[in-house]
Amino acid sequence: MTDRIEVAATELRPLLEEFIMWARANAPDSDPELVGPAALWHRLAFSQDLGTWKRTDLRNLLLDRMPKVVEDPDAAADGMLPAVDAYLTFLSQTGRLTKGSDSLADLQAELDDVEDEFVDLMEELLDDSEGDEEAGEEETGDLGDLGDFEPFADELAELDTIRLRPDSELAAAARQAPLIAKARDLALWVGSGRSVGEETLLTDAEVEEALATVGLPKPDVDGPIAEAVPQLWNIWNLAVDLEFLEPGEGSTVAVQDDTAEWPFDDDEDVLDAWMLGLHSVDYGDPELPDDDLTMALTGLTRGVLVRLLLAGGSRDLDELTQELAEAAAELDEELGADAWEAAGDPLAPAIDWLVGYGMVEVQGRTLSLTPLGTEGVVHLVDDADIEVDARPAIESMSAHELLALSAELPEEEADAEFAAWMRLREPARAAEELLEAAAEDENDALIRVQAASVVGTLDEAAIPAWQAALKQPSLRPYAATHLSQLGVEGAPEPTPDDTHWLILDMWTISAGLGRSEFVTSLQDIGPDMVNDLLEVIWKIPHAHVEELLDLISQVHPDKQVAKAARRALYKARSASAV
Repeated sequence: MTDRIEVAATELRPLLEEFIMWARANAPDSDPELVGPAALWHRLAFSQDLGTWKRTDLRNLLLDRMPKVVEDPDAAADGMLPAVDAYLTFLSQTGRLTKGSDSLADLQAELDDVEDEFVDLMEELLDDSEGDEEAGEEETGDLGDLGDFEPFADELAELDTIRLRPDSELAAAARQAPLIAKARDLALWVGSGRSVGEETLLTDAEVEEALATVGLPKPDVDGPIAEAVPQLWNIWNLAVDLEFLEPGEGSTVAVQDDTAEWPFDDDEDVLDAWMLGLHSVDYGDPELPDDDLTMALTGLTRGVLVRLLLAGGSRDLDELTQELAEAAAELDEELGADAWEAAGDPLAPAIDWLVGYGMVEVQGRTLSLTPLGTEGVVHLVDDADIEVDARPAIESMSAHELLALSAELPEEEADAEFAAWMRLREPARAAEELLEAAAEDENDALIRVQAASVVGTLDEAAIPAWQAALKQPSLRPYAATHLSQLGVEGAPEPTPDDTHWLILDMWTISAGLGRSEFVTSLQDIGPDMVNDLLEVIWKIPHAHVEELLDLISQVHPDKQVAKAARRALYKARSASAV
């Protein structure tokens, strides 16, 4: 799934893992988990450089962006600012706060300045959420709506693995979505600065022009046309969601500069835009003259999507209609059945919208998810914090995606993924791709160890890839070891430094599993051997050596070992400062 947020999260993950290790020893009272959203939105909205932090960006992040995205205002009010303070301190102490940033002292002063206002904003969110919960309980008996995925959580978790199609295929489908083309055309018609009204955005004459622009018929009504064209306003809102339209100066709206370029040439840009408009599925819900009846059918379009996913992608329309009618009547015993009857064919607007957004197709009386629709509903399920086993299609999975996915799977499943992936490649090519992926990020020891382990099973076919990997400092220890084991003539023998690098990689992985696992791994090799390693291992230019030495000094139960770790840490820091 190509998504700007996911790409940024992938970039951040190694840095945040290091911060978590650092925080255990240096900021134990902070909650590192609260840093993730702040760091992610800083990367998305303010700076592509993870180490560049400005006072103004920090203020805007905390007071403008975070209130819109924070999931737990209570926890954020108590702990986000201390956690961000710890994170900025970590960046500064580890040399990651770039020269273009404001000083740590200035950033900390900004945190102090915004503290009261930030806490007030979090408290307002808490008050609002409590009010929404009470209102929801009164209106629906706390049953959610027709689009609530939670009742299906267990069924979703039990689904067989869902294979997502390649980005190129999904982007090609997204380019053909009629609704996005209509939203583009409407935005271009709006132009660079169109005045909008307070009661109705457009005059009746403008509404007629807009309807013609997007190919919708003019309604035959006696009153204002603006009140009888809900589909036009849905397309208008989609244009806003897609960032084709944006507020201008005063009471104006304006088209974004690159809107005319849709459909974009770059697949990633196309999918980024499509994902921005994904939540427009809610616009497919029926709109009735009676607001209460409309509310009784809220979430219908999502209800269609989740039922299609659970059925393997397709449903008979008559059966689906009957099931949703019963769900509406059960959800709202007073108005559900009446709303369904008043809507006439409630599924019609939902299906029309989903077809227009490229998510479903109709063949006879069968409604089916498209590959783009499967991608979208999996994304919506993930947004609802519900587990579903969705993976890239084997044939489109990159080596790095394979390694990252397999790290989260049980051993047997991971082995099956590797076997299926490698059946599509010559062994030599598979080895080359895996080792290239392992070299992408020197900080990611787990990916490196996984790649080396799998490539190690390819024997002589992997020799060219191992020889190329000798040029990569993070992979040289693995390459030298395997080439030596294979008896390759002229291959360098593994050095003590290579062995120490391998140990540091294993310690890094162990530390990532938690403090108790890390301590156990150290105790398994005994204090004498740990002491011997501490005498020399500080010299290795490993990305995690200082954090590991610091952690050993904090957690090792043997005081002599802890003392030796502190000495080694001092030497490592002195050497890196030179």
